[in-house]
Amino acid sequence: MKHLNTILFLLLLSFITVLSNCTSPEPIKKKWYKGNLHTHSYWSDGDEFPEMIMDWYKNHDYQFIALSDHNRFAEGDFWKTIRKEKIYQDAFKKYLDKYDSSWVEFKVDSGRIDVKLKTYEEYRPLFEEKEKFLILKSEEITDRFENKHIHMNATNIQKLIKPQGGNSVLEVLQNNMDALQNQRDETGIPMILHLNHPNFHYSVTLDDMIQLRGERFFEVFNGHNSVHNFGDSVHIGTEEMWDLINIAYLNNGKPLMYGLATDDSHSYHQIGSKWSNSGRGWIMVQADSLHAYSLIEAMENGLFYASTGVTFDDVNFADNVLSVDIKAEKGIDYDITFIGCDLEDKETRILSQVKGNSAKLKVTDKMKFVRVKVVSTKLHNNPIENAIYEMAWTQPVLFNN
Repeated sequence: MKHLNTILFLLLLSFITVLSNCTSPEPIKKKWYKGNLHTHSYWSDGDEFPEMIMDWYKNHDYQFIALSDHNRFAEGDFWKTIRKEKIYQDAFKKYLDKYDSSWVEFKVDSGRIDVKLKTYEEYRPLFEEKEKFLILKSEEITDRFENKHIHMNATNIQKLIKPQGGNSVLEVLQNNMDALQNQRDETGIPMILHLNHPNFHYSVTLDDMIQLRGERFFEVFNGHNSVHNFGDSVHIGTEEMWDLINIAYLNNGKPLMYGLATDDSHSYHQIGSKWSNSGRGWIMVQADSLHAYSLIEAMENGLFYASTGVTFDDVNFADNVLSVDIKAEKGIDYDITFIGCDLEDKETRILSQVKGNSAKLKVTDKMKFVRVKVVSTKLHNNPIENAIYEMAWTQPVLFNN
């Protein structure tokens, strides 16, 4: 009998162990990661070495960066001639002082300085740290149709995508979009393409964007000094374009278009409204880890917001309630505006406006989509165009049955 009781006890213990092993693990708590997906260096038309750029971003609390030079990767042998102006000569000396001659390969001939640029594989280990800093392999696919400038950033790509060309702006856009999708299908590796600064030379129209297939991301704010984020008397701004794109997309059964803020930084030694500098626009992505796959998955699910300075403690959409909580700064006020439209509307309107640090809105089945824009009273420290105050934009959300 005693032996039987022991067997029964062991069986019960095994059953309990099996049940405990079957218990679902605690869900991984998602974190916010700050990043910029549009940056240039000496590898194309930027005016700084990749290492100095990465160092700036890492020391300014960014967690991920895409160095997206025009139609090229940072690979192979490439020598850069340093311009003779004092600011560039001084910048080279600063670079040499920081990394010394054991790292920097250069030659001087009759006063001309040529420097061999470090490749992505060379400079990447200097900066990357698990859960602290990640560099994403990227390219700005720089294409044209006649006098139209068509630029699209490919993030986390594994092979360079040559500009695909086409017989219209739309065809150029679609050909490059399809080229990225083909690479993603062939490799099985997550990667995304976003449209850059549609109002640069007013090259990409609302109609082009509405007809495009497969695009999920575009720049609602770009920090370059020549991109016309706010449009002009003839052309609409990118924020109005964003809403009209989404109305058309939803009417045609397409998924939502999401909006990014980026630097498009080129100039690192001259600072001000005449130059494209770092620190003007970024995204905050809510992901479970600082990994390219996790970041892209989160972005494709709309779990990020765009900012020029405003930071959220939380952005949440649950039970059809969209809520935001701002990480408020002392002495700064915030206007929180819920923007959206009803099912039959042809344009968006203000649904609710709150002055404060937090707000929420119930999304109903009569609404097509809703997003939030926040404008603070804090002046941007290096503004362009009319973006003199720090702002942020959440992604649009849909009523969830």
